[in-house]
Amino acid sequence: MLEQIKELFFEFGIKNLNMDDISRKLGISKKTLYRFVKSKEDLIAKLFEYEQTKWVEATDQVGLQDINAIEKLFRVSLMVYEEMQRFNPMLMFELRKYYEQLFNEHHARKLADISRSMRLNLEQGIKEGLYRHDVNIDTVVAIYMNYLVEIHSSVEICKSIDVSFDDLFKVMFENHIRAISTPQGVAFFEIRKKEISENLIKNNNQ
Repeated sequence: MLEQIKELFFEFGIKNLNMDDISRKLGISKKTLYRFVKSKEDLIAKLFEYEQTKWVEATDQVGLQDINAIEKLFRVSLMVYEEMQRFNPMLMFELRKYYEQLFNEHHARKLADISRSMRLNLEQGIKEGLYRHDVNIDTVVAIYMNYLVEIHSSVEICKSIDVSFDDLFKVMFENHIRAISTPQGVAFFEIRKKEISENLIKNNNQ
């Protein structure tokens, strides 16, 4: 049900849908809907919780795979890319305006989870000799987190410098890898770089 409601919000926005609209589009009575949620605000909170659980499970699954740190970062970054491609800036505006506290709490949890994953990734990459041993983990995590915050406003950035979202994302990812990698890490990235571009093109054509 939460997946269906999420798709409704993507299609119609949050403000334009009341609980009557949601129950009707789900094909259930409003009474049935209220068995699961107390209010629209409670529904938004449950959606945030649901999305957070999915994100943690997905990133943890990547973290457990027997692949090197750059490969893991590549796969998680593609997940971030796909999520941001779908996210309507108007949806972000509505969440911040009408559900500011819920949004801020969710955003803080999401950043904390990404920060945790980044630290583990950096530690693994240093041990593998793919990331420089002198990398300041706290600083790199802070910079990476800032990348993610800034890319949420990338629509306006892209317009101002006449560049596509794909190109912006690829440059940000490559700059991050090159800044922290050893020659061995850069060599591996060069091998995977072509596939990164192919994946982005494939995702856009779907």
